[in-house]
Amino acid sequence: MKRLIFATNNQHKVDEIQSAVGHLIEVISLKEAGIDIDIPEPHDSLEENATEKSRTIHQLKGIDCFSEDTGLEVKSLNGEPGVKSARYAGDGKSHEDNINKLLSKLGDNKNRKARFRTVISLIMEKKEYLFDGVCEGEIGLERKGEKGFGYDSVFYPTGSNKSFAEMGMEEKNRFSHRKKAVDKMIAFLKGIG
Repeated sequence: MKRLIFATNNQHKVDEIQSAVGHLIEVISLKEAGIDIDIPEPHDSLEENATEKSRTIHQLKGIDCFSEDTGLEVKSLNGEPGVKSARYAGDGKSHEDNINKLLSKLGDNKNRKARFRTVISLIMEKKEYLFDGVCEGEIGLERKGEKGFGYDSVFYPTGSNKSFAEMGMEEKNRFSHRKKAVDKMIAFLKGIG
C-alpha cells in the first residue's frame, strides 16, 4: 500500500479522504509524519494554495505528498467566501463564526445556490499533478445536523434534502467535492501503478 503525506492538520479532512481512498493508499497526516507547522494560504486561488502546501511539505521531507484546498462559492455573494472559506470571519478559523457571517450576509436572499470546490495538488517523483472536484448545492436557512465540519451544517448538495452534517461518511461521499477530486487522483495513481 502506498503511503502519502497529506499536508493538513485537519483530522476531519484526513478521515474523509482516508474513507474515500479505502485501502489503496495510507493517508498520513502532518502530525503522524512528525511535521508541526501551519502552512500559510496566501494566494487568491485554490490551485495556488494547494500547490503552496504540497511544495512546502515536499521541500521539507523530499517524499511524495499531496494537499488540498477547498472553497465554498456562493453565487449571490459573487463567489464568497471562496478561497477565504476557512478564515471568512477572521483568522481564528471558527466554523461557527464563518457560518454566522455567511447566513447574515445571505439574509433572506432567495438565490442560495452554492458549490463546494476542491483542488488537490499531488507531488510524485518531483512532478506536480492537479485534480479538482465540484459539488453543486445550496445554502440552507439554518444549521441542520451534527456531523461533518466547516459549512456542512448549512450546505445541501443538489439531489438531497439533507445537509452534509446530517449524512454519514458513506452518504456524503456520494456527493462530495473532495471525493470527486480524490477519485481523479486515485485513477491517476492506478494508471501509473
